Amino acid sequence: QVQLVESGGGLVQPGGSLRLSCAASGSIFSISVMGWYRQGPGKQRDLVASITTGGSTNYADSVKGRFTISRDYAKNTVYLQMNSLKPEDRDVYYCNAQGVIHGSPYIRWGQGTQVTVSS
Repeated sequence: QVQLVESGGGLVQPGGSLRLSCAASGSIFSISVMGWYRQGPGKQRDLVASITTGGSTNYADSVKGRFTISRDYAKNTVYLQMNSLKPEDRDVYYCNAQGVIHGSPYIRWGQGTQVTVSS
């Protein structure tokens, strides 16, 4: 099993920055992709950014050039650096890990962390 614990959300003014962290524990060797998703009230959960074990990254068009995803393998932690935040970035952000254990694919989610962008 893989467990994910997020931190770093909060309130920030438009144009400000926040960094989210997601610490993974458990069968971390099985993780192939980690990412961040976000979800607003009554909306579906959408991909923000992802990073593979090999370091390939993928971003939603709405955050390209503003957000950066990175992975610290020594700390088993994924970060999402969010710059130039906009009010529309306000959402609950969820960490995600995907992989295979004993031949069975899995998806794990963190508990979510609220990001609010407001003056």
